[in-house]
Amino acid sequence: MSSLSPALGVGGAILALVLAMSLAAPWIAPYPTTEQHMLERLKPPGARFLLGTDQYGRDLLSRTLFGARPALGLGLGAVALGLALGVPIGLTAGYVGGRLDDLVMRVVDAMLAFPSLLLALLIITALGASTGHALLAIGVANGPGIARIVRSATLALREAEFVLAARARGERHLYVMFGEIFPNVLAPVIVEATLRIGFAILAGASLSFLGLGVQPPAADWGLMIREARQYVFLSPWPLLAPGTALAFTIVAFNLFGDGLRDRLGAT
Repeated sequence: MSSLSPALGVGGAILALVLAMSLAAPWIAPYPTTEQHMLERLKPPGARFLLGTDQYGRDLLSRTLFGARPALGLGLGAVALGLALGVPIGLTAGYVGGRLDDLVMRVVDAMLAFPSLLLALLIITALGASTGHALLAIGVANGPGIARIVRSATLALREAEFVLAARARGERHLYVMFGEIFPNVLAPVIVEATLRIGFAILAGASLSFLGLGVQPPAADWGLMIREARQYVFLSPWPLLAPGTALAFTIVAFNLFGDGLRDRLGAT
């Protein structure tokens, strides 16, 4: 068995820390996220407020800890939705082939022509600003890329011996796709999903920054950055706290995904 790669170890350690802190936030956060201390506005880190305070005197440590929850929830939920859409589409197109494959891939290519964030913006603009709509928009935007990866892996396997043997046994097409082919394309799907979680978190933070995702007064990293940008010259702490947490989380998912790719041998 090969040793644990540094990328997988470091990424996994950071993700475990972020997850643990988000789950423990109600017990380790020193203040409620909406509690205001108006006489302590824009304070630097100190004994009372370990990461400082924002423009309303709210504790940045508490808000940063709780801000991990919508970030992780949106990232994981959006990628799960993207998998639910992309995997069946990619499997079906790759397995059936022919005109159906051509039609599905033309639609997928048309959607991939739009940058993921732009596609999410178009969807959420039509639906309205909310956390649920942001999750739906980012999930739909991730579907086409996942479908293309699954379809490519399926094309390489649909004439494999174990697939031909399943057909010869008279197995149904659904079983062949999900019982025979899908387990063998799972490795690249897992790697792609892990990498996409980081991008989904960044997209969610971007939507919140634009006022289209999580709405105030909720604690969310993108929303915190949006509120802090006009006070950056008075106090950088309201910007640095969520920005650093967001950057470390995204880098951790990328490292973890790269480590998984090396570990699983996925391309």
